Order: sequence, then structure tokens, then C-alpha cells
Amino acid sequence: MVSYLQVEGLSKSFGDRLLFADVTFGVFQGDKIGLVAHNGAGKSTLLSILAGHESPDGGSVVYRNDLKVGYLEQTPVFSPDQTVLDAAMPPERGHEDWNIEDRAKSMLGVLGLHDFSARMSTLSGGQQKRVAIVRVLLGEPDMLLLDEPTNHLDIAVIEWLEDYLTRSKTTLLMVTHDRYFLDRVCTKIMEIDRMQTYTYEGNFSYYLRKREERMESLSAELAKVKNLLRTELEWMRRQPQARGSKAKYRIDNFHDLEKRSHVDLRERNVSLNVKSSYIGSKIFEAHNVSKAFGDIRILDDWSYVFARYERVGIVGDNGAGKSTFIKLLLGRLQPDAGHFDIGETVRWGYYSQEGMTGFDEKKKVIDAVREIAEEVVLDEKTRLSASQFLSHFLFTPAAQQKYIYKLSGGERRRLYLATVLMRRPNFLILDEPTNDLDIMTLTVLEDYLANFKGCLIVVSHDRFFLDRIVDHLFVFKGNGVVRDFPGDYSDYREAVKAEEKAARVAAAESRPAEPNRRERPREQKARLTFKEKREMEQLEAALDKLASEKETLEQELNSGISDHNRIGEIGSRLQMIADETDEAEMRLLELMEKEG
Repeated sequence: MVSYLQVEGLSKSFGDRLLFADVTFGVFQGDKIGLVAHNGAGKSTLLSILAGHESPDGGSVVYRNDLKVGYLEQTPVFSPDQTVLDAAMPPERGHEDWNIEDRAKSMLGVLGLHDFSARMSTLSGGQQKRVAIVRVLLGEPDMLLLDEPTNHLDIAVIEWLEDYLTRSKTTLLMVTHDRYFLDRVCTKIMEIDRMQTYTYEGNFSYYLRKREERMESLSAELAKVKNLLRTELEWMRRQPQARGSKAKYRIDNFHDLEKRSHVDLRERNVSLNVKSSYIGSKIFEAHNVSKAFGDIRILDDWSYVFARYERVGIVGDNGAGKSTFIKLLLGRLQPDAGHFDIGETVRWGYYSQEGMTGFDEKKKVIDAVREIAEEVVLDEKTRLSASQFLSHFLFTPAAQQKYIYKLSGGERRRLYLATVLMRRPNFLILDEPTNDLDIMTLTVLEDYLANFKGCLIVVSHDRFFLDRIVDHLFVFKGNGVVRDFPGDYSDYREAVKAEEKAARVAAAESRPAEPNRRERPREQKARLTFKEKREMEQLEAALDKLASEKETLEQELNSGISDHNRIGEIGSRLQMIADETDEAEMRLLELMEKEG
């Protein structure tokens, strides 16, 4: 294996807060590593140190000589006057790369950016993130450092990037909360836990299984340590006299056991046990609602009756009108025609991107919550003080005294979530709730929403999140068209693929006959030639072989193999099998139609 990066004894702290200590790991050619941890554990800081943007307190970072490293920051920074095309150009490129401008335009177009002369200051955060992705990929680095690459991207772009990185041979180390992305792209998972790193050879699903085994093993080991500590403690108590040198090892052993026994294995998870208030049978009804901004239509004569306990996911390309729809529903925008009829018992809880900026930066965490309520009602029997309530969201008494401007992105998200839920809403509207939340917090949030006794609308690009909690989707197709799809996001993607395949077949059938070929009489059906019949047989055999190979590879992948090179090979081959299967099925359908 070719070593690309060696990290030895790395440590970093901010003031009296230690993020990680004595971190040691290596990155080798072909690795695709996902970095996971709780918010505040130092994931982004670690990437920033590796990229040379920050300095560690101790330890070393050594790259292979002449290694080209690309770094995608969580929030990219551009000159506001730069054009999109200029901003997409990598800072270092050879003069011999004469077609880089064409490649940049092509990649920008794929990501939905067609105005190459637009100024960066006019772009949204998601659009700027796309430009940054193009810039880092065009640089063709040997190794990529990606910090939350899927944040603020619509699902189509996420799936494009997922496919690109899966096929690419570029070595990768990234931070992301997108679990499908981690599962499909990564062949190795590295976790920062209690200031140490743990590495697992395999994808995210494999990591979850192995992490659970590690925690069980640690619990068993800790129980043994505590039993042994009791024995040593009894010995210490029986020896009040001065101890000779022969007993010194027992004393040292006691102190060592005491240190080991103080390991806290409790999971630092947000505790969401706030009950919703009562919601009646009438929720909201939309009657012939229309909304447009100039030529851009958001809704066109749209009607819908929302049922009690309904859970809807909203998806669609950026700019299709998802956020506008939410503002119409909440009464923050008025429709051009039609109206909404809202039930009297509805209590909105709105978690939005804009709400993150609503805090007074100079206030302390505890004061921001007390301004809303000194006491929080969890249910009819349980009331908590503002401080007790914040502890459920991982804010210790010391953390509650921190000023808001000192909070990390994930900590701000948790604080904002606390202020939304403490009002006990019965109709939650969550606009991109997963950005900047760690995977552990996301899992707890999903569990809470799965048992939420109210109504729910979620605007999200997190496919795993949507699959877990929604019953159906509003798909914003653009031009005022909203499709109501009965199922989760994975169901929807399968349906779209089937529709696209059917459209390709229909297009192939309607293709005009090749020139210089005598037309057969209409009543005479086209016959397969001997060569085409033979091709059909070969295609059927090939499809059987591909299906068998796919099953074998998936079994191998799920068997817990630890060779990361082999895992990468399997992932690449599975993608090739999917492509070959699509092509073979398309050609077989064409021949079957011709055969009649």
C-alpha cells in the first residue's frame, strides 16, 4: 500500500476545551474514508489542520512528497465580483490543460449552473457550494478532503456527486452526516470518540455493527476493571502502615485501575421527550392556491386536504418553490389566488434556515431560552426548568453559560431545535433540519419524529432521513407542478428510474426507420434476423450472469471483509454491473418489441 498521509500524536484544544489528543492514523492510496463524531468533537478542525489552514497544538502531519491535495471547506469563500466560470477554475492548473474551460462549463452545467458570467455575490449558498465542488474536482487532486460536501445541495446533485466519487480513483477523507452517501462511497469509517480515533474497514453499515461490538466489549472490560478495583481497594484499606517497595506495584496498579474505571461509556445523545399539544381533526385545507413570481410559477391552482398525523416530505430542485410553499402555508406570503384554511388547534413549530440567525449573539445560551420560558412542560406530569431542559440537548451547566457567538454550527442547531420544541408544537415544519447535526443527534431526532403525535412537513435533501419518517412526498417539479407520490424517497427514485426506462423504450420504438431501407408493408410484422435471435439469447444469458455475480459480491461485502482494497474493487464492480444491466435490459426490450 502506498502511504499518502501519516498523522502522529495530533492534539488540538480551544482554551480549556480539548477536542482530541494523541490522534494517530494513516491514509493510503485508494482509501475512501468517512470521518464521524459528535458535534464539537473536532471533525472540521481536524480537516482544517490536515489542509494546512489551522495549526495543531502538538503532533505531526506528513504527506507524501508532491502529493496534490484538494480541500472543500464547509462554507466556501469567494470574491463577490468573481464570475462563476472564473471561480470554478482551480488555482493551480498547467498551461497544457487547454480544454479546462470547456470541462468547467460542462461540469457546471451538469450541476445546474448555466450562467457562467454571473457574479458570485448573486449566488445562493447551495449554488456557491456547487461552484466550489467543480473547482476542487477540476484540480484533479490525488487526495480529496471534503467537509460536509452534501450540505445545501439538492438531491439530484448529491446523487451525481455520490456517483462521481464512487467511480473515481481519487483517495478521499470526508466529513458528512449523509448516511446513504457514507454507505455508498466510503470503504473505511474513522470515528472520533472521547478524544481518540477508531478506524473500521468497511462501509457505514459495517461500522455501525462493529461500533456496537466495541461498546459492548468496553462495557465488559470496564466491569472487570471495577471488580478488580474493589479487590485492590480492600487491600489498600487493610494496609494502613507504610508500605515497602515490594508493595509499590500494587499501589501503582491501584491508581492505574482507578484511572481506567473513570471512563464514561454513556452515549452523549440529545434527549427528545417533549410531547406535542393536542391537535384536532381539522388541520389545513388548500383551496385552488396559485403563486408566481413573474414568469416563475410556484403553485398553479393547487388544492389539498391535510389529514391528522400526516407526514410529508418535500423534495425538488433548488428554486422549484419548496421554501415559498412553506411561507405560504405559515401566512408569511400571500397567494395570488385561492386560500388556506387552517384548523383552530394547530400550533406551528417552524425550524428554518433563517431562524438560525435569529439569536442575539451576545446572549448566553441559558438567557436565550429563559426569554422564551422559565419553565418547560414536557407532558401533563413533568415540568423542567430552562436549565434542566437544556441539559436534554447536551448543554451542561457550564455550556449554558457560553455566549451564543462561541457555539459551533452543530451546537447552534441543537439550541435552535430546543427553542422550537419547548413550545410543544403539534404541527412541525422542518426546513433542512439535518444540516450540521451529527449522526447520533440525527438518529435521536428521527426516533422522536417517528413517535411524534402531530403533523409533520419536512423539506430535506437527506434521503435516509426522508425514508425513515415520511409517508409520502410532495415533489416540486417546477412551473407550478406538484406531484403527490405515495411512498418514501427510495420508492420515488425507483419509480422515476422505471419511468425513465419506459420513456427510453418508447423513444426507441418511435425512432424513424433508417434511410435507404425499403419499408415493409404495414401489415407485415418485423421479423428478427438469425443474428438478432442469437443476440437475444446472449443478452438473457448475460443478464443471468450479471445477477449471479451481483448476488455473490453483495454476500462478500456483507460478510465483514477487512481488506479495504477488495471492498473498493467490489464497490466499483457493482456500479459497473448496474450500468451493464441497464444497457442489456434496454437492448433486450428493443428486440422483444420487434419480435412482437
